This record gives sequence, C-alpha cells and structure tokens, in this order.
Amino acid sequence: MAGAGLTPPGICRDCGAVLAAAPSCPNCRSSRIVRHPQILELGIAHIDCDAFYASVEKRDRPELAARPVVVGGGSRGVVTAACYVARMYGIRSAMPMFKALKACPDLVVIKPDFAKYVAASRQIRALMAELTPLVQPLSIDEAVLDLRGTTELHQAPPAAMLARLARRVEAEIGVTISVGLARNRLMSKIAAGRDKPRGFCVIGDEAAAILAPESVRRLPGIGPALEKRLAALGIATLGQLQTLSEAEARRLLGEDGPSLCERARGIDHRAVDPRRETKSISAETTFEQDRATQAELEARLWPLCEKLARRLREAGFATQGVVLKLKTAHFASRTRQQRLPTPSVLPDRLFDAARALLQKEVDGTMFRLIGIGAAGLVPLDQADPPDLADPGTAQKVAAQQAIDQLRARFGPGAIGKGRGLPRSA
Repeated sequence: MAGAGLTPPGICRDCGAVLAAAPSCPNCRSSRIVRHPQILELGIAHIDCDAFYASVEKRDRPELAARPVVVGGGSRGVVTAACYVARMYGIRSAMPMFKALKACPDLVVIKPDFAKYVAASRQIRALMAELTPLVQPLSIDEAVLDLRGTTELHQAPPAAMLARLARRVEAEIGVTISVGLARNRLMSKIAAGRDKPRGFCVIGDEAAAILAPESVRRLPGIGPALEKRLAALGIATLGQLQTLSEAEARRLLGEDGPSLCERARGIDHRAVDPRRETKSISAETTFEQDRATQAELEARLWPLCEKLARRLREAGFATQGVVLKLKTAHFASRTRQQRLPTPSVLPDRLFDAARALLQKEVDGTMFRLIGIGAAGLVPLDQADPPDLADPGTAQKVAAQQAIDQLRARFGPGAIGKGRGLPRSA
C-alpha cells in the first residue's frame, strides 16, 4: 500500500504495464492509467459489457458508430437496449418505442438477433477462461472472475490481466467492457457500474465509506417492498444500516438482518462458483394487496412465466426445471421445485409445472409475493426437442416463435394467450 502523500501504484489500461509514479506509460505512452493503493492486491473482478446488444449491432454496421441506436421492437414495442449515444437523449431500456422516437426522431431501431449476441457472449467468456477457471457468468453480458492466486501463472497482477482482457475484447470481438475490481463480488459489481462505458474502477478498503451515503436501493437485493419496510424504521441510507449491531439487525429485520447490514458495509462472503452459472434467471412480483386464491395467484404467475422464458432465450439457455417462490404476508418464504421432462423455454410448459406446484400451496395462506425461476440451465439449442410423448412439440415451438416475432415487430401487447387477458372482478 502506498504511504501518505505518495502516488499509488497504477496499471496502464492499454498495455497492462504496472506503473509507479509516471503520469503516462513508459512502454506505450498511453495516459490511460488507473491507480489505487490496493490495485496490486485485489483479485475479484466483475465484467459488464457496455450496451451489449447495441454494441454488437454497431460492430457489424460501422456506419452506425456515431448514430443513436436502440435494439427493440417496432413503433409499438419497447427498447431492449440503447447505445450510449441514444442515452444522451434520455432513452433507456424498457422505454416505449414511441417515446424513444419522440425523444430522438433520428433514432436507428434494430430488431434483436439473440443468436448473434449469444455467439459474441461465448467468445468473451472464452477469453475470460484463459485468465482463470473461476469464471461465473451471471447473464449474457456479465460475469464475475476470481483471479486471486494467478499472479505467478501470468507473471502479472490481476489488474494488469484485466486491462489486457478489456483490450482483447475490444480488438478481437468488437465490443467494449467495463471492469470492477474489489475484494468481493458485491463491491466488484458496484465498481463495474461506476465508470461506464469502457470503465475500470477499483474499490478497496474505502468500500463502507463509498456505500454510506447511498440509498438503500443501491444495494442489490433491496427492492421497493424492503425499501418501504426500512423507511418505516427510519432507515433510508446504507450508512444507517451500517450502524446497526447484529442484535439490532436481527430484532428489526429478522434472520436476514445481520447479513443485510454486512452487505451495507461492503462485506460479501459469496464465492465465485463456475458451477452456479446464471443461477439467478427468474422473475417475480410483489402484490400491492396480499393474495390467497388459486385464480388470483395463477393470474400473476402466467406473465412471470412469459418473462422467464424470454429471459432464458435472451441469455442463451433453456431450463431443466422450475422453482416456484412464494412469500407469505408475514415474510415467510416457500420454495418448491419441479423437474421438466425435457429442457424448455416454452412459457406454457413452465406455467404448467409451476401451476402444479402452486396448487399444493394454496391453503388459505395470504401471499405477498410470487416468483418463478429456472433450475438446471443447459444451452438454448437443447430446448424443447421432438418428443414422442408429445407430438405437438414442434407446433408449440413454431407458435411461440410466431408470437415472439409479432411482439418484436409490434410490441409486447400485440398478441397473447387467453390466460394472459385481464380477468373481470
């Protein structure tokens, strides 16, 4: 660690050289230097591709490099991804396309090509795997790496290898990434989002001080419902969470309270586990009013199955099973799991399995949340194979593809199934 008043060590972002006090790199003359007192000690990295879908499209159409580009549906659709030029106009993911076009009439709208995005994602993962076997993909455009203990192997600290990785991804694959480097997964993720695009942010011992003034929503895992609960306790910032003792946290917030306060201080004990690849593909919703009946819960479950199916396809996976998640009005969680006969991304198959699980839980209990998740991910090309026991599989796949194409062109409300229609009171 650098002493008081000394220039901290740095890494050249263009060649990966380790630097002392020089303002520019003596090897390549670059002035893109990232410095931090602990930059040579830290080894957990979060990699986040910058505006991934839009970046892949710009790579393949260089004439669009300086143009505002979004990936998404037609004039009645929504924005799936927006490049950074488009974001200067206030355009964001999930924005209705008509609003995006109103904000920027010159906007270039491109239909999604998920096969192309999956291919680029796999190329990036292959480069990551050259640095360490401890690579845990989190989505199609994010992964966390554990580079601790690799310095001798690469004859360079993790920070240097990450700088070289960023340059290789840009040169060989044609997209850019942002890097977060820290002591643990939580802080590396937060670091990766602080300096986008083409960012390289390092967070060390100052983690708690960085988090303290932030809203509690800044912490992954704190959603609107928990934010409201914390607000009722007079807790609005992570700094206020940091001050709670373990006993106070448990008394006020239940069994999860102490771990929540640890995360508020920047402490995270999760390991990087390649076997838990994209474990968290799921969808859930919290009700404005508690629900108890099968019909009420099924009405909320179906759109979640459609959302889960879409997220699986976007990430390049199919699921071997479903996980039903319920949370009671008293915050007690119930989790039930069902394996599918074959891997699938069909919303109907996900719904049928989840509905069977739900029927066993409807017993008069009031529920405040319902969710569905994937269990056992396999590559997308294994989804919904021909099945002698279900000769209609090919027709179901074709029908779903037709629905997806119509929604991509005309928007998510263009077509749907009867069970997705609003029910009369």
